Amino acid sequence: MFGNFKKQLRKWSRTIHRDLSFFFSGVIIIYAISGFVLNHKNKINPDYTIKTFDFNVAGNYPLLKDDFTKDRVLTIFEPYNESGNYTKHYFPNDNSMKVFLKGGSSLAIDLTDGSGIYERVRRRPIISQMSRLHYNSYKWWIIFSDIFAFALIIITLTGLVMTRGKKGLLGRGGIELIIGILIPLGFIFFC
Repeated sequence: MFGNFKKQLRKWSRTIHRDLSFFFSGVIIIYAISGFVLNHKNKINPDYTIKTFDFNVAGNYPLLKDDFTKDRVLTIFEPYNESGNYTKHYFPNDNSMKVFLKGGSSLAIDLTDGSGIYERVRRRPIISQMSRLHYNSYKWWIIFSDIFAFALIIITLTGLVMTRGKKGLLGRGGIELIIGILIPLGFIFFC
């Protein structure tokens, strides 16, 4: 009788494991990719790409504040196709001008020699949305990700009992399970 129970448990475990794995495979991939990017966020900004460009403003130096009307500032952005994103400009001191654009991009100009730095900020496609899901920022996503977390436990438990013999829980699988538990515990207690 106990042998029949074990056989049925393995059969149901395979079915549940397979179906939950198929159903949650998309979110597993999303969490894996966004988790990797978030682990390396000191090297990869998951939300934005930021590029800087050096340029020079033509004119007689030093450039004067009064020369920089909104129209003149907009001409500086023509090579970058940013004229429509202008929000405002100001002069933090007598020797520099700062320009702000929609979306976080900006421009700084040294009025003494006309040198400038344009910092272009763009939302990183796909990865930024994946990271937002990883942060659980939406009410319904929180509910779904809680269900997913519970499903991962079920996937793990069903995976543990599916294989029997030397490769199962009482063989190589058990050794791998212990090692897989000890590694995160080591990081928790010793790092």
